[in-house]
Amino acid sequence: MIKVLFFGLLRDIVGMREETCAVPETATLGGVFDAYATRFPRLRDIRRSIVLARNQEFGDPASAVADGDEIAFLPPVSGGSDAFCRELTDRGGNFFALTPNPIETAPLISRTQQDCDGAVVVFECRVRNNNQGKPVWCLEYECDEAATIRSLARLGTDLAEHHQISRIAIVHRLGRVPVGEARAVIIVAAPHRNPAFAAAMEAMDRLKTEVAMRKKEYFENGVVPGAADRIAAAVGLEQTPKADAETRVRSRSAGAVNRPGRGSNDPSSPYKQGFKLINA
Repeated sequence: MIKVLFFGLLRDIVGMREETCAVPETATLGGVFDAYATRFPRLRDIRRSIVLARNQEFGDPASAVADGDEIAFLPPVSGGSDAFCRELTDRGGNFFALTPNPIETAPLISRTQQDCDGAVVVFECRVRNNNQGKPVWCLEYECDEAATIRSLARLGTDLAEHHQISRIAIVHRLGRVPVGEARAVIIVAAPHRNPAFAAAMEAMDRLKTEVAMRKKEYFENGVVPGAADRIAAAVGLEQTPKADAETRVRSRSAGAVNRPGRGSNDPSSPYKQGFKLINA
């Protein structure tokens, strides 16, 4: 027997908070969802925006389900907040969001830190005013919001599991981001500073290689690169712009999550990045 939990809008659709049911030995997370979608067709209509979890961890639809598992269906919130166009908070208090607005760090710190935390690390990835000698006016980001929020949640949950941290928050900007403003903010709270710094660094590296996001650069002369960055994490490919605004593709080896990204040490980077330690 497994327990299936429903949250938010999904609870209203199925008319219950939870249900216990039997599943075959070959059951998968996606199979469990399909069974409920057959009973409640409305679930199938909004499948792309539903996050699947198994035993309090975000899971792939192909993940096996075993007797005694707890399955949860969580809908990301869309349009439910003035600050975020899409947001998700998991059961551990980790927070993930997309926003078309400037990212305010103070509210994120407040929702992330707890009394048990001795360190809160804030990482802001900001747009800088040049790329390879060309004056940059702004960057522009777009994505499949439903898929991207799930990718952010999977990334954050994995980091929380493998680092000794209390909570993590990851927020990415959408739309046009002018010079000097943050395109992404990562906040990590932990009892001690070393794991907080390590988790924040890994989060930024993996954010650029595992979360699908389309980017355009706007230069002061009005030129826009002909092809924008798009991380194709599903097939292990990463695209980076050349100086002539064309695109090359390089293969990314599986599991190489700590490879250096195009950060502040790379003169070709369109970003300036910085850590800030709130508590030590």
